[in-house]
Amino acid sequence: MLKQALTLALVCTGLTVATLADDSHNHAPAATQNDNFEKLKTLVGTWVAADADGKPTDQVISEVKLTAGGSAIHETLFPGKPEEMISIYTLDGSDIIMTHYCMLGNAPKMKARTNGDKTQFNFEFDGGTNFDPKKDMHMHSAVLTILDDDHLRVEGVAWDNGKPSQESCETMHLVRKK
Repeated sequence: MLKQALTLALVCTGLTVATLADDSHNHAPAATQNDNFEKLKTLVGTWVAADADGKPTDQVISEVKLTAGGSAIHETLFPGKPEEMISIYTLDGSDIIMTHYCMLGNAPKMKARTNGDKTQFNFEFDGGTNFDPKKDMHMHSAVLTILDDDHLRVEGVAWDNGKPSQESCETMHLVRKK
């Protein structure tokens, strides 16, 4: 009986070592290469509001980091404030999608259209959760324009009662915090 238990233990140990040695189980599959998504990854860092002259202020608007092994971009808007929100940018096939986890308690999803030089991302409404887009207020679209490595313009459009809301979302001019 003892001999059988030892044999079983040795076999299990051998299988465990063989499994651990097989690297194919320890790595995620390679992500699809998407030049536009790679350009969005360059936004990693802290972004502050620009003043009237385009100079950085101390007001942190956005913190951007990579997560999920570089397959997702995690943006925290208004970090540490009561209106803090999260946007996650990922790939869905060759499309870039953004899900915005809003302070309104909903999560609209938007799909990006891009221009040829990878400087402008037009995110357009593509569904979402926890709201009725025909009547509930939600972020409906956003245009992210990378002006250069350290300057960014974000134009958001909220909808309420099935049409653009004049009271919500505005254009933000952001500067990378150095």
